[in-house]
Amino acid sequence: AKNPPVEQNNQHLQQEMASLMENIEHLESSKRKLSGEDLGSCTTEELLELEQQLERSISSIRTRKIQVFRQHVEQLKEKGTALAVENAMLRNKLSLQQERGSNKEKATVPSADISEVSDVETDLFIGPPETSRKRAL
Repeated sequence: AKNPPVEQNNQHLQQEMASLMENIEHLESSKRKLSGEDLGSCTTEELLELEQQLERSISSIRTRKIQVFRQHVEQLKEKGTALAVENAMLRNKLSLQQERGSNKEKATVPSADISEVSDVETDLFIGPPETSRKRAL
């Protein structure tokens, strides 16, 4: 008995390791049963307990899923609102640019050109072009 504390420590570690191995086996067995495997050895009581545990798990999963969906919907609504605001700003910007552009065109286009533009034929006629000219006369 040279080192009794070392032997005691080794014995304690071996007991702890055996306990952990037993724990791991129990957890793996529970996992298999929750997955629907190795149910042959289960009693009716164990099966009912498994069923209740699975139903609680499903309920918890569904609750979380609904929460995630609601968060996603809120994010999409916020994104839609932000896009609507951005769209309105871009429309205003485009409108201002078009107004500036039309003001420049009005200043540079002579009045004779404007009258020529209004002489454009706007009637819709389906057929060869010659027929539409004869018809208009």
